[in-house]
Amino acid sequence: MTKKLTLIFGTIFLLVGFLGFVPNPIVGNGAIFSADVGHDMVHILTGIVLLAFGFLKPQSSIKALKVFGVFYLILTVFGFILVPTGGSLFGLILLNSADHFLNLVIGVLLVILAYAIEKKEKVGR
Repeated sequence: MTKKLTLIFGTIFLLVGFLGFVPNPIVGNGAIFSADVGHDMVHILTGIVLLAFGFLKPQSSIKALKVFGVFYLILTVFGFILVPTGGSLFGLILLNSADHFLNLVIGVLLVILAYAIEKKEKVGR
């Protein structure tokens, strides 16, 4: 279950990253979720790392989900504080308010799923 979930999230991040390079109303400059090349690259790198961890031991997949969950929660805090209505975070990635809320959901979801799966797998042993 853990590995499958990590592979699913990795694939989603990878696809969203590549989607940012194609004009569309969902992800990109002026889209619902603002993204520039830096932002797209963060999604692509996240996807690659999660896919790689998805092929390792389940415990490694759980750690990857936790780390990226915390990363997205930290990104959420920085986004809300430093660019509350949108802009370039640290001059690296373009964010808007919709991104902040999506990052919050992603962070919470990854952390909760990782801990829930970890608890379930420990109970199942």
